[in-house]
Amino acid sequence: MNYIADDDTKSIFEVLAEPHRRTILDLLRICDRSVGELVDICQLSQPGVSKHLRILREAGLVAARSVAQKSIYSLRPEPLQEIDKWLELYRHFWSGKLDDLEALLDREE
Repeated sequence: MNYIADDDTKSIFEVLAEPHRRTILDLLRICDRSVGELVDICQLSQPGVSKHLRILREAGLVAARSVAQKSIYSLRPEPLQEIDKWLELYRHFWSGKLDDLEALLDREE
């Protein structure tokens, strides 16, 4: 799994910690978009959006393809699926804790 950083790359968690990058991923989840579209929607500068896209691309979260003179970006779900698998171990833990809380609250009623 790639969610742990090595010396040369940022971990996916570090990449996702930045709110603008999460916004870009949310927008790409809906449909593929050009840099210009992302600039307009995110209200960031073109260099700012390009920087975030570069980081997302290096983390494997987005892919780019050229169409005419534009770069079109799309979401790559595989790294997020790796995180989901890892988080699944903790969902079981929290599910049990929430069940315990529910039982406690039911006893108090």
